[in-house]
Amino acid sequence: MRILFSLSLIFLYSLCTAEYKIETLADDLNYPWSITFLPDGSSLIATRSGELRQLRENEAISAPLANVPATYVESQGGFFDVIPDPLFSENRTIYLSLAEGSKQQNGTAIYRAVLEGHELINVKRIFKVSPEKDTPVHYGGKLLFLSDNTLLMTTGDGFEYREAAQDRQSQLGKVLRMNTDGTVPADNPFASGSDGNPYVFSYGHRNPQGLILDPVTQTIYLHEHGPQGGDELNIIQATNNYGWPVTTFGINYSSALVSPLKSAEGITPPITYWVPSIAPSGMAIYRSALFPEWQGKLLIGALVDKDVKLLTLTDGSVSQIKSLFAELNERIRDVRIDSEGALYLLTDSAKGRVLRITPAT
Repeated sequence: MRILFSLSLIFLYSLCTAEYKIETLADDLNYPWSITFLPDGSSLIATRSGELRQLRENEAISAPLANVPATYVESQGGFFDVIPDPLFSENRTIYLSLAEGSKQQNGTAIYRAVLEGHELINVKRIFKVSPEKDTPVHYGGKLLFLSDNTLLMTTGDGFEYREAAQDRQSQLGKVLRMNTDGTVPADNPFASGSDGNPYVFSYGHRNPQGLILDPVTQTIYLHEHGPQGGDELNIIQATNNYGWPVTTFGINYSSALVSPLKSAEGITPPITYWVPSIAPSGMAIYRSALFPEWQGKLLIGALVDKDVKLLTLTDGSVSQIKSLFAELNERIRDVRIDSEGALYLLTDSAKGRVLRITPAT
């Protein structure tokens, strides 16, 4: 059912047996890419176009914050992700991943800054992916803090450099792990540099666009775009090889094979994959009480399918997938859950929206 509730952009829908409402908290955003929540209940929204904005309850979204780092805005390049420091309440520090450089030489970088009022101060680049590339695509750029307060970041293969994903000395096509100042943790898998780049945590990734930690099981989940077909959902473990481009469930855009192999010895298989592609985007695991029917399930945005996938996990594998919010008919770029259990979605367009989903009653 679909019932107009009021003129304040709130709609009621039926979700399984429960009703829910969708509120538009902000709109006319230029490709909002990532949203994160701060301890005071406000949120920060990063747009691919290079803006960082703050959103507070019952207030209009702020103007772009001042003193944000410059970014390379081209194709898939721009701002990718923003997250607060685990000690944000004490240090007001945030981390921002973005594309940096020029057409000839660009890559994914991480900046650290302090949020003070409507600006960033003490802005410092703490990391940039090596080697740089000359393609404006496949940056990765998703950020995640682990329980030991080390920072993970995904990197893409740069599209034209897919063989680098299997090269452990390259930082392309990887999950990287670092300290909050950008240095190498002493317990990284290849910290000595002899068997791989000191920052490499896992490898064999194409273009990872979702990265989360289950706070209950401490499982790291990552999803990545395949070529034509073959989007994957993986459980990430240190030193593991996830296959690209040696193994894949997809094919080239020319319809030629990338590889004849879908599995191989020494390569960790995905826990599920999609053919044809759904183009997965943001991801969250539900660990709250507002929607009890979602407890312990994954929510993954789908750009191509214009919905959110609800995945049921059973013994480390995906046992069921359902489609949610198809009535929006919009590309979903990010999926996050706030401290109260409300679901937030970002829609991917030049007039993108911030949506909040809560129970109707």
